[in-house]
Amino acid sequence: MTIEIRTHRPGDKLDDFIRLQDRVYREDGAYIAPLEFDLRNRLNPKKNPYFDHAEAIFFTAWRDGQCVGRCSAQVDRAHLEIHQDETGFFGFFDTIDDQEVAEALIEAASGWLRSRGMKKIRGPYSLSINDEVGVLVDGFEHPPSIMMTHARPYQHQLLEAMGFEKAKDLYAWHYVVEEPPERAKRAHAQICAMPEVSFRSVDRKKMDEEVQIILEIFNDAWSENWGFVPLSKAEVKKMAEDLVLILDPDIAFFVELEGRPVAVCLALPNLNEAIRDLNGKLLPFGFLKLLYRLKVKRVRSARLVILGIRRELRGVKRYGGLSTAMYVELVRRGARAGYETCELGWTLEDNRLINLGIKAMRGKIYKTYRIYEKSLE
Repeated sequence: MTIEIRTHRPGDKLDDFIRLQDRVYREDGAYIAPLEFDLRNRLNPKKNPYFDHAEAIFFTAWRDGQCVGRCSAQVDRAHLEIHQDETGFFGFFDTIDDQEVAEALIEAASGWLRSRGMKKIRGPYSLSINDEVGVLVDGFEHPPSIMMTHARPYQHQLLEAMGFEKAKDLYAWHYVVEEPPERAKRAHAQICAMPEVSFRSVDRKKMDEEVQIILEIFNDAWSENWGFVPLSKAEVKKMAEDLVLILDPDIAFFVELEGRPVAVCLALPNLNEAIRDLNGKLLPFGFLKLLYRLKVKRVRSARLVILGIRRELRGVKRYGGLSTAMYVELVRRGARAGYETCELGWTLEDNRLINLGIKAMRGKIYKTYRIYEKSLE
């Protein structure tokens, strides 16, 4: 049967695009639907400052009057300015298990990117590398954590059948909150004994200022990472507005050197644990359930989103144990606050030092996400 591709522009009514996930993941017990209001805001240029430096288009695939797939295509000028690689992106790649549907969507995205001079397509990025990235290729039985994506086992196979090749694998690590290894505890004690070093919690009453510091360290520490794109001032402001709603100061802290922030650890309560049965909706009673679960019952899992140290401290022998000390600090703070598990990541497959550090803390890889790419020429 003929496949019809419909085009949707940012700011349009996107009900079909958003609710396609209900069909794709209907029988997937691990899937957790994201909050619809948050997803709508992300796809709206008036609400998401990503669109200040990027443009995007959204596609849905239809067969016999039913929506059977979706995909986005986007060009990020901030990425192009840094990397000069004529690469565009696709994202929100969700379809039924049908090669013809997948090919129709990717061809629509590829054509749109070609028309804008792109010579390579990479993804999925939904929407940028600072959002949800990669398609799950291992660990399908585990529910997604906050700000992480999910996929059916066939979705990466559909991409590979179209000639997409791996650009990079990303790891998500599972960590059980327990007494840290002795070697790690010694590193923590040594760092804490230094008179110039101090740990302090992120102050949620000053989120505008605190997020500015977080992103300043992030943009410095990650600047040499594969695919890195810095967050803009407007994106920083939006991040502050979002974080104040869910931030737990018990598991978000800075390391200061003589009063100057030089490192940050940002872990977040796993919101997905609290919204699992809401099917993405906060009305009529979802909001009350969410508030109770976050503030009264409290979630027992978290996700480490950022752990970064300014580049100026790299190679400084005196502070060689700082990252390990930060892991121990996070574990102890998390244990006191009642957290039982934490997802660490994602991390790049070839970030050897970071991955070894997590292994030393007894973290275990439990999911692998893959970023694919393909020539458009």
